[in-house]
Amino acid sequence: MVKVVIAGCSGRMGHALLEGVFADSELVLHGALDRAESIQIGRDAGELFGKVTGVKISANVAEVLKGADVLVDFTRPEPSLEYIAACRQVNVKLVIGTTGFTADQKKQIEAAAQNVGVVFAPNMSVGVTLLINLVQAAAKVLNEGYDVEIIEAHHRHKVDAPSGTALRLGEAAASALGRNLESCAVYGREGVTGERDANTIGFATVRGGDVVGDHTVLFAGIGERVELTHKASSRATFALGALRAAKFLADKKTGLYDMQDVLGLK
Repeated sequence: MVKVVIAGCSGRMGHALLEGVFADSELVLHGALDRAESIQIGRDAGELFGKVTGVKISANVAEVLKGADVLVDFTRPEPSLEYIAACRQVNVKLVIGTTGFTADQKKQIEAAAQNVGVVFAPNMSVGVTLLINLVQAAAKVLNEGYDVEIIEAHHRHKVDAPSGTALRLGEAAASALGRNLESCAVYGREGVTGERDANTIGFATVRGGDVVGDHTVLFAGIGERVELTHKASSRATFALGALRAAKFLADKKTGLYDMQDVLGLK
């Protein structure tokens, strides 16, 4: 049994992760973390699901991590970095689905992976992981005469843009095309922009309602378009992928992995 700690357990993803743990016979809920000011502190983590687990929601990271195998985190970069540091100290592995990290913050994740096993991916969905591979394959074929645009949509509460998944898709396309995303990305267009530079990769962001997550990579040529699309209708898809990653880490003492490693696509 893999002993799992869920961070941000009272949030939307936290609920999906808890439900996933309860449904998986290979996992057991070891701990549940939330913000110190949360009204859920002290309640049983299974209360929302009609379960009595004996696991109380807590803000005491050090206490909750004692005896745990892996922490699953889909919160925000600032609390994530605190969780990462704490896990590194007590040799608890990490599954990180948080997005919005800066380049320097990502280096802290890389450093932690020297001490503990880490799966870090902007999207834990099995379908999105496959989409990344498909984008790479398409870009290698459609490498001349096709413009690459990435369109993503998420719910009104998402605070970072473009999404981490959109950026990862952009990196996949850029890599296959022999480009550097940092230098070829265009994140917004307004006014008289001039003709499109054929070497750029464009991003368009939509925010509204309760959209879980839609991503489309568009290869637009003359006379035809190729569109690769993934649409998530439930956060369960991300939770199931993350918990699959938690089980993947069972025999990994150290190292930095992504969902392609988890799914054996490398």
